[in-house]
Amino acid sequence: MRIRISSILLAAAALILWAQTAFAVTADELVQRAHDYLRGMTSVSVVDMTIHRPSWERSMTIKAWTRGVEDSIFKIIEPAKDKDNGTLKLGHEMWTYNPKINRVIKIPPSMMSQSWMGSDFSNNDLAKSDTILTDYTHKIIGQEEHEGKTVYVIESIPKPHAPVVWGKQVLKVREDDIYLSQEFFDEDMQPVKILEMLKISEMGGKLYPTVWKMHKTDVTDEYTVLDYKELHFDVDLSDDLFTVQALKRPLR
Repeated sequence: MRIRISSILLAAAALILWAQTAFAVTADELVQRAHDYLRGMTSVSVVDMTIHRPSWERSMTIKAWTRGVEDSIFKIIEPAKDKDNGTLKLGHEMWTYNPKINRVIKIPPSMMSQSWMGSDFSNNDLAKSDTILTDYTHKIIGQEEHEGKTVYVIESIPKPHAPVVWGKQVLKVREDDIYLSQEFFDEDMQPVKILEMLKISEMGGKLYPTVWKMHKTDVTDEYTVLDYKELHFDVDLSDDLFTVQALKRPLR
């Protein structure tokens, strides 16, 4: 009898371990696919950014180019006073350029979480950093529905000694690989801010979240909205586009 009970317990433990392992792999695949879906192999986009505060609001138009999951360059098109301000990200290195002083500044890793141009997006956020892929482990913790499709709620916990500022992130990914939200928690596991996809439209040859809103979880009248106006995937981009020299080159 003891042997039978032990065998049953061992089988149950093995089944639980197998299910947890399969679940984790599924979560990893979902996050990877959703990240790839956002960027494609390459992309070119034009986005309106609106920064809203209780006493003021300002907008700018940004043109962005991405390559893979690590490289991106984006420049301000409008307003004229900010035109050609830009940011370049290559792997885990990042530079900004200010044409008024004709100076390129390399951003240290410690400043990657700082606000970009006074918005609610950090340098990492705007560059669509791949740290969520490399520095976190993922687990599905629930399911919801959105427009008739299954939505997976994924808890992302930093790996030991990972160089990240968040205690965890909670992602919502639809079964067709579309991100619906990304919530950020501090080291005490308290929510700090959330990125929500407010509108999904046909753009770039596929369904895509075309309106994004980033805001603090405890503040309703401070937020930043990204509104995609143009989006093209798998564009042939030259290597010299992703260089410091290209960052300094004026837009035509």
